[in-house]
Amino acid sequence: MAMAALATVASLAAGMGHSAAQAQSSVTLYGLLDTGVDYASDASAGGHSVTRVSSGGMNTSRWGIRGSEDLGGGLKAVYNLEGGILMDTGAADGALFKRQAYVGLEGKYGRLVLGRSFTSVYDTVIRFDPMGFAPFYSWATTGNATGPSKYGMTTGFDNLVKYSGSTGDFKYGVSYGMGEQSTGTGDGARIATAVSYESDGLGLMATWEQVNGNPVAATGRRDEARVFHLGAYYETGKLKFWAAGRGYAMEKGQLATADVKADTYWTGVAYKPVPGTTLTGAVYYMNVKNVAAATDADPLMFVARYRYALSKRTDLYATVAYARAKHGQLVGLSRDDAGFADTQRGAIVGIQHRF
Repeated sequence: MAMAALATVASLAAGMGHSAAQAQSSVTLYGLLDTGVDYASDASAGGHSVTRVSSGGMNTSRWGIRGSEDLGGGLKAVYNLEGGILMDTGAADGALFKRQAYVGLEGKYGRLVLGRSFTSVYDTVIRFDPMGFAPFYSWATTGNATGPSKYGMTTGFDNLVKYSGSTGDFKYGVSYGMGEQSTGTGDGARIATAVSYESDGLGLMATWEQVNGNPVAATGRRDEARVFHLGAYYETGKLKFWAAGRGYAMEKGQLATADVKADTYWTGVAYKPVPGTTLTGAVYYMNVKNVAAATDADPLMFVARYRYALSKRTDLYATVAYARAKHGQLVGLSRDDAGFADTQRGAIVGIQHRF
């Protein structure tokens, strides 16, 4: 696997050199490297805590290659290959180019790409999360990793056709992931749509998505998850405020299986007292529905972060967080790592560099 990956990168590098020689083409090698030391309480059975080196304290570490070719008449070909990195071990975070792998066209009417990419919902909601989808700590994409469901959105689609466009201060897009099932075009299919307005410090957004499962033999029906978001931010002087929410509902295709429903809300504020320094605070709350009262967790998380820019590309940061759940249900701060108690405390100190 490692040799195959190296061979792929070598081939890409050779292609980069060839493309760079063409005046009307551009190729960029880019990345984001983020790692830190984090502490989490109740990180294993028995209430034990853990201290570790972690990847992606503020943003997911990744590297990629993107480029374009001018085709004339305002039209250009575009492409992007992007993969995740686990900075604590150096391993790939998933498949080599699991984050993005697409090619398409861009012109005055927008951009159309085919392959694997983030959805139109992801592209929009990320700008309305005060923590910027931080793996430590944000519930804007999904809830914590503890419990029967994360009540979240889908960040990326395989087998994707994606359109993005803009008109003045409005941005809009639609992403369709083909299910590619012989039982029907709707089985396994996914669609995500979004629109936003951003001007003079004000941002507004609305999104909707549906993700279909495959038919269940006993009923002939499929699971169907529907998610919508509404959100806003406002920036004035040294302050920026956010407020957003997500409605999640999954209709189950199985007999005698309850539907899954939850609403997630978040709000936050960022303050820049001096150039290069940003203080951010955020609160995330999940209102779990359609479950027995004794198992209704309704988790709540508080987050505070200090960020200092050493340069335009390098930041130091320190984040602390606390989460709790009702009725003795389990809760975790991370969207990837489960907790083992009804509360969890965490802190991370790290560095991020972008190239």
